[in-house]
Amino acid sequence: MNFKSLFVYTRQQRKGIFLLLLLILALQCLYAFVDFSSEEPRINQKELKRYMVEIDSLKTIEFENRKPKIYPFNPNFITDYKGYTLGMKPAEIDRLHIYREQDRWVNSAKEFQQVTKVSDSLLEMISPYFKFPEWVTQTKPKLNSKYAHENIPKTEEQKIDLNVATVAQLQKVYGVGEKLSQRIVNYRDKHKGLISLVELSDVYGLSPEVIANVGKKFKVVAPRIVEKINLNDATIEELVTIKHIDYEIAHNVIEQRTLREGYESLEELKKVKDFPIKKIEIIRLYLTL
Repeated sequence: MNFKSLFVYTRQQRKGIFLLLLLILALQCLYAFVDFSSEEPRINQKELKRYMVEIDSLKTIEFENRKPKIYPFNPNFITDYKGYTLGMKPAEIDRLHIYREQDRWVNSAKEFQQVTKVSDSLLEMISPYFKFPEWVTQTKPKLNSKYAHENIPKTEEQKIDLNVATVAQLQKVYGVGEKLSQRIVNYRDKHKGLISLVELSDVYGLSPEVIANVGKKFKVVAPRIVEKINLNDATIEELVTIKHIDYEIAHNVIEQRTLREGYESLEELKKVKDFPIKKIEIIRLYLTL
């Protein structure tokens, strides 16, 4: 094959090749220097501003929703964490704890400020959430009241059996109003009698002080009979039948029992993970060693 003949063109062919090269060059220049992008869309500033205001409003609502919610609470039982979330300083929380360790109680917002030394602004913010027990908020009976003599502590022989006490009798105790007396009776009847006075701590709204007042006039003469469970032999199924013990706690109790090779005292339950220590006096009513 003669390769030389491949590069021999007529005059017309050379003109065509030349025009083709010019066309290619022109298109390359056009692509390099001409902006083919479309025009930027027109922005309606009024609409944009309206959307921005709406977005800011939604952000504000979300921010408020994420803030820790404050529910009514008794200021006497503020923990370190609770005080921190309320905005109290460590020194203010410590003053309250020292006051409570003396077995003294805060019974008003003013007294709370006197004890803790919190600022007026913080007190104004958190005091609407203070919830004191009924025995604090209800009007104290006058000394010349027909029930005044009921405030005198009774002897053990004079005390009424709590398992047969009526709503009217319970209302004569200082701190026990109409609602609390009915709750006590309802709780007692629901459980077919009480085993001990300490069970009253399960009645909503009854503070330790009011329970102590009840104990001055009443006692459990004929306690409800229960079959106690041997802690060192109990199964998970048996433990969960006890009030305030769920499956997780029952599992932890048995696990700790295995590690200890048996419990020597019911007090050792306080060292069990997640054990409801505040309810141990009630739980021990159903256990034995």
